[in-house]
Amino acid sequence: MARFSFNQATAKHWPLEDVVAGCVDAGVPGIGLWREPVQEYGLAKAATLVREAGLAVTSLCRGGFFTADGWRDENRRAIEEAATLGTSVLVLVSGGLPEGSRDVDGARRMVADAIAELAPEAAAAGVTLAIEPLHPMFCSDRCVVATLGQALDIAEQFEPGTVGVVVDAYHVWWDDTVYQQIARAGARIAAYQVADWITPLPEGVLLGRGLPGDGCVELRRLREAVDAAGYTGPVEVEVFNAEVWARPGRAVLDASVAGYLRHVV
Repeated sequence: MARFSFNQATAKHWPLEDVVAGCVDAGVPGIGLWREPVQEYGLAKAATLVREAGLAVTSLCRGGFFTADGWRDENRRAIEEAATLGTSVLVLVSGGLPEGSRDVDGARRMVADAIAELAPEAAAAGVTLAIEPLHPMFCSDRCVVATLGQALDIAEQFEPGTVGVVVDAYHVWWDDTVYQQIARAGARIAAYQVADWITPLPEGVLLGRGLPGDGCVELRRLREAVDAAGYTGPVEVEVFNAEVWARPGRAVLDASVAGYLRHVV
């Protein structure tokens, strides 16, 4: 359990105070937070809550969406929020094609340019900009960075502590080069997140993640690969699934822990 982290999105409707209390009660050492519920609760209040509970904030989701208007100010706020919460990992979902565009290469250049602009501010705040590649089915509207290799092509332009990558099992498991790219990433791995790929996908693929063990992903093999690459940080369970969200929060946390212990470690 020393590396286990529970991303609050896995129990989306569980209030932040209850998530924190549940993690403490279950002996969970880390929590991944999302900006929207943190803002709703109050940033300073949330920072105090998790700190006094003794929980490590393992990541903050999310920055990015660099191909949309207003990205500069929004990402500067996200960096400040991550620093306030005491996490060094700001997860970036890069954004899809600009409205009316079909130029995916140009969109990826926009992402790289935006990260270059933000990198000095992130470094000054002690925050790593962690580029998360998403499955190619999200390329048009959510993330033109679709493979770990593409994420590394951007990240390698910067110091590892300033710009890194997220290895999210749900998004990268299918890639026949993923183990090669994990080895390439090395110290640039800022986070490892786990969720399973269930078949058939529910309607609305964004909510198609399964709890560890409910699908077909070799979660332990991926964890062993990031470990072999030198990653020693948290392993964060992050699941988006309406059926999971309909369960009581503590039941979701317990199922996440059980799946992690059986299928990840």
